[in-house]
Amino acid sequence: MRNKLAMSMTKFFRFMADTFFAKRYGHRAVVLETVAGVPGMVAGMMLHFKSLRKMKTGYGPDIREMLAEAENERMHLMFFIEIAKPNFIERWLVLFAQLIFILFYTLLYIIDYKTAHRMIGYFEEEAVRSYTDYLAMVESGVVENVPAPQLAIDYYKMKKNAKLSDLIKKVRADEQHHSVINHKYADGKG
Repeated sequence: MRNKLAMSMTKFFRFMADTFFAKRYGHRAVVLETVAGVPGMVAGMMLHFKSLRKMKTGYGPDIREMLAEAENERMHLMFFIEIAKPNFIERWLVLFAQLIFILFYTLLYIIDYKTAHRMIGYFEEEAVRSYTDYLAMVESGVVENVPAPQLAIDYYKMKKNAKLSDLIKKVRADEQHHSVINHKYADGKG
């Protein structure tokens, strides 16, 4: 049941992203990465409170894992803001989407954290697919292979002449890692 619910929510959110952004992957990445920064922060906060409530140690590595995921997703957002340069309306859409998703995800996490993590595992799988499609468009010349932002070059320690395609590969690898981690938590690690 958890898997079906998590997958149906993932399909719904994928439909929304496809409807609003179609093949505008730079703008899509901005909105999706804004929302993607929420789960790690919520999970880290909830694990922190669980540790305090139970007055037990041992939650530190899990808290740090979730907060590191949130920070990584925040950095992805910063990279794609430099590439897509969202306008005023898109920035408000991002804030609205984040607010709605924070409320939704926090409630879901409180009700059933395993379903919440499973859904994020599936979201991350979708992110990998989206970045694979984005990379294909860049490599085929449909989207210009612009220089990677300096922030991304510094963050990933890439070569100074790194391109958008190099950045997408790094971000896609991060998303794959987040998928694995969230599926582990859904299986009962957290």
